[in-house]
Amino acid sequence: MRWLSTPVDPSQVQSLAAALTELNLDIPPRIFPVLAELLVRRDITEHEAAARFLRPSLNHLHDPLQMSGMKTTLDRLEAAVERKEKILIYGDYDVDGTTAIVILKTAIELCGGTADFHVPHRIREGYGMRDEVIERAASDGVRLIISVDTGIRAFAAADAARRTGIDLIVTDHHLPGTVGVPQALAVVNPNQAGCDYPCKHLCGAGVAFKLAQGLMQRRLEIRDQSRLLMSFMKVVAIATIADSVPLLGENRVFAKLGLQGLRRPVNAGLKALLEVAKLGDGRELTSTEVAFRIAPRVNAAGRMDAARDVVDLFSVKDIERAREIAGRLDKLNSDRQDEERRILESIYQRLDEAPALRDAYCVVVDGDGWHRGVIGITATRVVEKYGRPTLVISREAEEAHGSGRSIYGFHLLDALESCPELFSRYGGHAAAVGFALPCANIEKLREHLDAYARARLTLADFEPQLEFDRELPLDEVTPELQRALCLLEPFGMNNPEPIFTAKSVRVIAPPQTLKDKHVRLKVSPSNGGTGASPVQARASAGKEETRTFAQIKATSAAPRSTVATLDPPLPSWRTNVVFKAMGWGMKEASDRLQLLAGDRIDVAYTLGLNDHPEFGGLELTLRDLSRTNNG
Repeated sequence: MRWLSTPVDPSQVQSLAAALTELNLDIPPRIFPVLAELLVRRDITEHEAAARFLRPSLNHLHDPLQMSGMKTTLDRLEAAVERKEKILIYGDYDVDGTTAIVILKTAIELCGGTADFHVPHRIREGYGMRDEVIERAASDGVRLIISVDTGIRAFAAADAARRTGIDLIVTDHHLPGTVGVPQALAVVNPNQAGCDYPCKHLCGAGVAFKLAQGLMQRRLEIRDQSRLLMSFMKVVAIATIADSVPLLGENRVFAKLGLQGLRRPVNAGLKALLEVAKLGDGRELTSTEVAFRIAPRVNAAGRMDAARDVVDLFSVKDIERAREIAGRLDKLNSDRQDEERRILESIYQRLDEAPALRDAYCVVVDGDGWHRGVIGITATRVVEKYGRPTLVISREAEEAHGSGRSIYGFHLLDALESCPELFSRYGGHAAAVGFALPCANIEKLREHLDAYARARLTLADFEPQLEFDRELPLDEVTPELQRALCLLEPFGMNNPEPIFTAKSVRVIAPPQTLKDKHVRLKVSPSNGGTGASPVQARASAGKEETRTFAQIKATSAAPRSTVATLDPPLPSWRTNVVFKAMGWGMKEASDRLQLLAGDRIDVAYTLGLNDHPEFGGLELTLRDLSRTNNG
């Protein structure tokens, strides 16, 4: 793996480091240059921008009326509430779509209205708005339909709404097509032409949140608004993290405040969901826990069965009923994992047997009867394994349904836009797409996308590479630094967890294997010990006077006034600290190096804090390692 780091302007770092002293961050001044460089790498160079990033608040939310179409939408929605009209919310079956329904439905009810909802069944109906649903709603007396997380390309649905006398309002975040937006009463989408809304990267639930915010500003007392916005923030945080939108600007407000709020859930369904994910312990969650333990369970309903369960989960008041629904979602998630493994085994076998298919610049792989709810996840896994944009397609009779994921620098929706005649329907964005097409067109799609990708990518684009933030020797790793890194959380798209490198660190003991695929190392700073040869170091490994990560834990738990005394000069003992370093899935890489105590290695790592009461402390998570080249 190649290690890459983009240079930053030293003057910007120096200027911002000086400005950070005005923010009362309660970290030692010697940490400011590191924190400033990390901020500059995230295009945060000014004092005010840094303050907003490090301390997001409700005051940083934008006025909903800045979004095009919002005033018309609020006028029509408020009229419907006043007249007690039937309102239908038309959503999508993933985390983003179902939570968007929850947010908007709850806001309408809090403001005195009532709303029903429709979530399409992934298999029976597929993605997008369907004419027959709109026609059925019209016959039931519905006169207002609001889409959430869908509809930006629903031209036929807009025609059906006009034909049946329904006012259709489209709220979405997906990219519009080249022919514009549907002819609805209003379209609310920060990505539509002519919209100057400051945050262009809201997820569907984020757009629904802005509509809910605007409605509550019109109809509720000011004293109630902040409390309710914070309540909605917990749900929109889950959607924002799950949908992998950039965690910057308003999305950062959602994620940061929402994760804080999840420590104290009030909603019965949210409590039950955290319990089944084994996260209901009262501590602040991380974006990783939301992405890998909460979101998959919410998504499982739409992937494997009916996503209506998610809306029901957040609507029930009885905790036992909520636990029943959450348990069903947990079971569906287990079923999803089994199906994912089955499909991946089939895909990997296909790719192993067909090198030409595996070596395509855009991989297109298809199979009979693969579960449509899982193919998107399997596409992600193939991208992770082979480093190439990938489309996974399930064939069902004469029709096929697919999902795609991409790599950095290859706009997948643009690739599909280059051959629209092959599809029955398609949509998405740069990193992910969904589509349907006749089975007869699969081979044409495979050939076209390979040629399209070859004209835009080189083999170098497929080489595994690791972008790191800066070199940081282990003797500079301190509890205060880890506390400063926490100010950058939550991590996610466009705000990745900082990755550091350290050269010539010393292996203290042979690697320990965990579950046949992970590895645990004990390492010490490069200048630790006496400078003995590797043979001498192996003989004396573990005998020298060192500080362990457990002892560092005790330091990090000390009162901050005590920690702050660790300003320069650094204590001499810091060069003999022993860190635990976890290499998840790195056993094979470690075995190739045949590491022994006393060896020197270069590592790329992230820094965290293990909060185990007995074995916790500062902990490195290895992202890559290689033997130090002394030549």
